[in-house]
Amino acid sequence: MRRISCVESADEVLAKYWPRNCGEKYITARQACVDARAGRLNADAVRDAFVEAAKEASIFVNERSR
Repeated sequence: MRRISCVESADEVLAKYWPRNCGEKYITARQACVDARAGRLNADAVRDAFVEAAKEASIFVNERSR
């Protein structure tokens, strides 16, 4: 279990620990991290993209701890 608390952590998990069978939502989440680091997207949008990618990969996300 991991707690993701910032854009950098989300990007690290996506890059290093994500299942190899990545899908379209994974790609969207990675791009969201890039956009957030460039100031084009806020952290909430990154979180939403990350959660969608996790669901796509059948990874449980506790959405209550927001």
